[in-house]
Amino acid sequence: MNINQLITMKAQGEKIAMVTCYDHASAAIVNQSDVDMILVGDSAAMVMHGESSTLPIDTETMAMHTRAVVKGAPDKFIVADMPFMSFRKSLDSNMAAVETLMKTGAHAVKLEGVAGNEHLIEHMVQSGVPVMGHLGLTPQSINQFGGFKVQGREQAAQEKIIEQVQTLSDLGAFAVVLECVPAALTEGIAKSADIITIGIGAGGSTDGQVLVMHDLLGYPSSFSPKFVRKYLNTELLFKEAFNAYAKDVKSQSFPNDEESY
Repeated sequence: MNINQLITMKAQGEKIAMVTCYDHASAAIVNQSDVDMILVGDSAAMVMHGESSTLPIDTETMAMHTRAVVKGAPDKFIVADMPFMSFRKSLDSNMAAVETLMKTGAHAVKLEGVAGNEHLIEHMVQSGVPVMGHLGLTPQSINQFGGFKVQGREQAAQEKIIEQVQTLSDLGAFAVVLECVPAALTEGIAKSADIITIGIGAGGSTDGQVLVMHDLLGYPSSFSPKFVRKYLNTELLFKEAFNAYAKDVKSQSFPNDEESY
């Protein structure tokens, strides 16, 4: 999968399926699926490292996860998230972070917000780096939002998001994630935007959807926001497998003669 194929999918009205992924073994399974894109999200901070937000993860850790995913999913278009503050410093420092992520084999990078990022986005695009934006609920701004809340309910906020999508397009970004914004808003954006729109909690009108892999697989089962559809109860399946293994070990039925040398 490459960027031209994704652009063609948008033009032809074919929906784009995207999931997050953070490790080689999972990426190898995604590579065998019909999913089109993988986001190595800074959500790894929460999903893989147990943090309460995305803020603690750094560029080097993101690069480690991205490199593993790239090796596991050579047939997918892979986007690497730029972590908190990695793109809000000097241009040299910002581009060093971009270089670190792109040299893992990622095909693009994603960064949150527009204001203050305009020059960097333009510079990245001119440097040959495909850029995906992220608007609406931007998790790196959780302290400003006061929690994970739907964005763009008020008229002024909606107009701002529409304006930001256009700015991203003008700067040369190829796509934007719209997170936790009203479906009516994204419907209008998706119809008029020149760039690819990917939704999460943003209705079905966008050009594609993205979900955190662990959410759609159902682990942990206790996390169940409105926008997540669970396709598997992995937590239960894992627990049953672990318990069966423990039972076999304790009863000495594992390993048997055929499983021994």
